[in-house]
Amino acid sequence: MHKSTNTLTPCQVYRFAIGFCQSHLAFRPVGKVTAEVLLTVLFAAAARISSISETCRRLDTAPHEETFANALYANLFSLEEIKRRVNASFAAHLPRALRRRRKRPLRVGIDLTLLPYYGEYALDNLQIYRSQAKRGTNSFFAYATAYVIVRGQRFTLAVTPVTRSVLLKEVLQELLALVSKAGLKPGLLLLDRGFYSVEIIRYLQRARRPFLMPVVCHGRKADHPRGPSGSNVFKLEKKSGWFKHTLKDGKKNKATVSICVKRARWKDRHGKRKSDTWVYAYWGITPKRVDWVKETYRKRFGIETSYRQMNQCRIRTTTKKFNVRFLYVAIGLLLRNLWVWLHHFVLSSPHRGGRRYNWEDLRVERMLLWLERVAEEMYGLVNKITTERDIPTSLVT
Repeated sequence: MHKSTNTLTPCQVYRFAIGFCQSHLAFRPVGKVTAEVLLTVLFAAAARISSISETCRRLDTAPHEETFANALYANLFSLEEIKRRVNASFAAHLPRALRRRRKRPLRVGIDLTLLPYYGEYALDNLQIYRSQAKRGTNSFFAYATAYVIVRGQRFTLAVTPVTRSVLLKEVLQELLALVSKAGLKPGLLLLDRGFYSVEIIRYLQRARRPFLMPVVCHGRKADHPRGPSGSNVFKLEKKSGWFKHTLKDGKKNKATVSICVKRARWKDRHGKRKSDTWVYAYWGITPKRVDWVKETYRKRFGIETSYRQMNQCRIRTTTKKFNVRFLYVAIGLLLRNLWVWLHHFVLSSPHRGGRRYNWEDLRVERMLLWLERVAEEMYGLVNKITTERDIPTSLVT
């Protein structure tokens, strides 16, 4: 049987991307800066993991960076309105395979991603999230996402910013409500280690929501004169096994969870013996094997880690405007969803019992390069720079 062949071009992907985002972001024209111009420059900046300032200076006939910024800021209303539009876009473009499973519980991953912030800010600025030092700072802009894995690739269902003025329990409740609003039924929750707390566990148990997450080990360490205590005891187990553990917080609240310890031993390429231990907390499920627990949690990442996925096409900025930063993160997530959507509806091959995904045909990096190429064809590249000094004769051709 003859197979029909079609061609997907950069211009088609660009049109897909414009419709994918504009249908719900609903940018309005401001002066000569239309919605298409706004999205084109945003895509070009995301493709190079660059800033809006650099992108406007690089594209020859693109709007001046100040003109572009004024038009963009005029389209950013309250944070709640931006969140509503972004999450509506996620829900509107769910793959058909997920929509067929509305009545079946889905494994939903919940991530807490911290993006380092090195600028100055007032100590009472609750939009800056404080956490354990990472990448040279204790200050972050934090975002929580809910997602499912589609054939090894992550499809974001909802995103919300995290601030010090909102409890993590409320963040989790908001994400689950958005997933349910999209018509999906959350089943087993695969939670980021940042959600390991008495408050979160007590809420999930009261809500009857099964979960699995890594244990954040606390207590005395192994080299303490009195020996290890608390959850640090599990790190010293000699073999895999099942346990019970009760967490306590400073308010004398308690929560009891089941513990799975996975112990692995191997030899490195030099023949030296190595070992590692993974400790997971779970509730609402009855796993039979420790390997199943480890593999189930590992699959939450898909092929790539969530941090790399969020940063593959995130627009860089130094602005303190909270709404703008959230929009830039959302654009990156929307572009990744577009990539998964293209593979699901356009680039997959018919296969008995479903479809076969051809991820190698269009990697996300190539899709971003295509979007950048279209922007360069529309606006051209700056290929001349004015100098105040004479050009050396050796450079003149």
